[in-house]
Amino acid sequence: MLSQLQNFSIDKINLTVVIDILIVVLVFYWLFLIIRRTRAVQLLKGVAVIVLAFWVSNLLGLQIVNWLLRQTLYGLIVAIPIVFQPELRRALEQLGRGRFFDRSFFAFSEINRTRMIIEVVRSATVLAGQKTGALIIIERNTGLSEFLESGVKIDGLVSAELLANIFVNNAPLHDGAVIIQGDRVAAASCVLPLTESSHLNKKIGMRHRAAIGITEQTDAVALVVSEETGSISLSVEGVLTEFLDEIRLKDMMLSYLKPEQNGSLMFIWKKKQQ
Repeated sequence: MLSQLQNFSIDKINLTVVIDILIVVLVFYWLFLIIRRTRAVQLLKGVAVIVLAFWVSNLLGLQIVNWLLRQTLYGLIVAIPIVFQPELRRALEQLGRGRFFDRSFFAFSEINRTRMIIEVVRSATVLAGQKTGALIIIERNTGLSEFLESGVKIDGLVSAELLANIFVNNAPLHDGAVIIQGDRVAAASCVLPLTESSHLNKKIGMRHRAAIGITEQTDAVALVVSEETGSISLSVEGVLTEFLDEIRLKDMMLSYLKPEQNGSLMFIWKKKQQ
């Protein structure tokens, strides 16, 4: 392969070469669309760090470190297909359905983002006043496609009325979480991982544990309305901020959902006694 690239020249470019290059570009683009919506991005970053460290150790002559990293890379050859099994399965499913392009790849505007936040805050306020439990997850950089598959797809424009109707008691989709991608309600009744933390108050319910769990594993923002107290909480990076009013909730969401946010945020645990 390397020798072929070295012998390559512009004079040899023809229609076949152009088609060959385009196919490779499209395949990598398709893989990018699949990976960017999952936690595989973070895993790939970890693999890239190991590869870079292996190259540096080899360059500096660090034989022991180089040997350890080489063994790690050998293990990754076996582990990667297992770790990326959900992504590989999803890629094959989308290939079978012909879903090569994903419209969610295109970012939505700041106006739509602000409108979405206002609608979510308005719905949370209404649900809190009615003491109707709710769990709303807003996607940021880390994709939530694997969790979408556990729920019912909706693909509707975010509105306070839609969210309030979803969480009405005894409604078909009121159990589970709503996941928002961009300014669209992507799915409802989604199943989320629960936090395994042993330091939480035993009074914290399943919705709050799910909110903490999903934000421990991803950079999503999770909003919870308590069915028992009607209080509103927000969880980011596994840290729960409780008893928020409408103004504070709106300010926090506007801050956390800025386009330039990379998810590396620090939060203070705030807890009040009921």
